[in-house]
Amino acid sequence: MSEAPAGLTILEKLFGLAAMIIGALIVYFTWTSPPDLPPGVPSVGWFSSIFIVGGIVLMGVGVFLMLAKTE
Repeated sequence: MSEAPAGLTILEKLFGLAAMIIGALIVYFTWTSPPDLPPGVPSVGWFSSIFIVGGIVLMGVGVFLMLAKTE
């Protein structure tokens, strides 16, 4: 059984780390600073949840890449 090149393994782990960081930033900034709307405009609070779910999914992909064994 041949092993994957070291560069590929390192790049996969770095990409996983970057995905986790970007996902965490998306969730944090969407959660802490909801959109400011002028009076009379309907709420778009439900739309923010799309970004929160997307950020959580991105963090999950990052965790998977960090834990996966490259072969």
